[in-house]
Amino acid sequence: MEEAGSPAPPCAAVNGEADAEKKKKRKKKKSKPACAGQAELGEECEVDVRKPLEQQSLEEREREEDAEEDGEEGENSAGKKKKKKAKKKKGPKTQTDPPSVPICELYPNGVFPVGQECEYPPSQDGRSAAWRMSSEEKRVLDKASEEVWSDYRQAAEAHRQVRQYVRSWIKPGLSMIEICECLEECSRRLIKENGLNAGLAFPTGCSLNNCAAHYTPNAGDPTVLQYDDVCKIDFGTHINGRIIDCAFTVTFNPKYDRLLEAVRDATNTGIKCAGIDVRLCDIGESIQEVMESYEVELDGKTYQVKPIRNLNGHSIGQYRIHAGKTVPIVKGGEATRMEEGEAYAIETFGSTGKGVVHDDMDCSHYMKNFDVGHVPIRLPRAKHLLNVVNENFDTLAFCRRWLDRLGESKYLMALKNLCDLGIIDPYPPLCDTKGSYTAQYEHTILLRPTCKEVVSRGDDY
Repeated sequence: MEEAGSPAPPCAAVNGEADAEKKKKRKKKKSKPACAGQAELGEECEVDVRKPLEQQSLEEREREEDAEEDGEEGENSAGKKKKKKAKKKKGPKTQTDPPSVPICELYPNGVFPVGQECEYPPSQDGRSAAWRMSSEEKRVLDKASEEVWSDYRQAAEAHRQVRQYVRSWIKPGLSMIEICECLEECSRRLIKENGLNAGLAFPTGCSLNNCAAHYTPNAGDPTVLQYDDVCKIDFGTHINGRIIDCAFTVTFNPKYDRLLEAVRDATNTGIKCAGIDVRLCDIGESIQEVMESYEVELDGKTYQVKPIRNLNGHSIGQYRIHAGKTVPIVKGGEATRMEEGEAYAIETFGSTGKGVVHDDMDCSHYMKNFDVGHVPIRLPRAKHLLNVVNENFDTLAFCRRWLDRLGESKYLMALKNLCDLGIIDPYPPLCDTKGSYTAQYEHTILLRPTCKEVVSRGDDY
């Protein structure tokens, strides 16, 4: 705050002097005719003129005092404004608890945290890939795709902060609907959901126990998380269709620790083996070897941890969660090679059951076929539903809860019709044998020209 009696702003002082000069001129003009008309009165004229002049000077003083007070108020208000601006300039915003500040506002300069950068594994003939880090040509190529890497990094930072938040409160006794809706609400805020430009990449998977993937509760699902459950939290974020696909497993009973350790180690092995020109089948063989080296004892019985052989990692395209290439988690896969510039979801699933999953339970996940052309639709409700899907999800996966959230109702027949026509594909829950337990860990990696970036890596896993 400014002290009382402080000088007015320079512009106010200049204006005050000009006003004073104008007032003096007016006084002279007024005083001349008054005396000229009454010259014969002599001294009396001077007395008569002085009285109105004194009144005028008193009025002027009052006006000047008012002007000074106004000037002080102006300075004070200007000072307040400056202080507000100074607060904004103190530094970047910090995240709230619970998280509510979008990632793009936490990093206003558009430079988002870089994931874990790793050197590519040596080639089959033993040559090191370290040259890529120092190659000027590769650096230029890497810089040319900086906008793409930046989109992935922004989505990854949102994923990290959301999962950290979820881990702080998830506990037995919560319904699966509560868990998913709270997670998705936080994710929408941090990614700053904006139509198809930014948002959730697919529904929150929260598959329990023998169910390995593709379970999210539909409306009215009464399932509640229990102390002895093994829950796979698999959710995705995206910026401009650049998808982060990342998952972890939550348990409360320490008896499952060895199962989780096996799967986490297998996923990290897959990440370590991945690289440009690496054969996908070689990655699968390494993953299987590591995972099967673990055993877990549950209720007095020992189980070898088995990789679920019909679940895979996959390449990721823009607005396309499964872009065509699969990364097996057992030996004997395709000899297709990874290529520079690609993005992959490296995920592994371990099970105490048979190590094979099948479709089971009500379907909740759906996704429009990426390659579908024009298909004639006869049902008006089906046409309407497809328009809703195109507008809100396009080729990204969605679930029935998200249709409910958009205000859609009585859409099941229309949804089945679109599935029957091959326009939309259903993805029902995938389960191993009843009584078994499954775990999952997953990361998104970028095969940049210079290095491999585990973009979704965090302090947690």
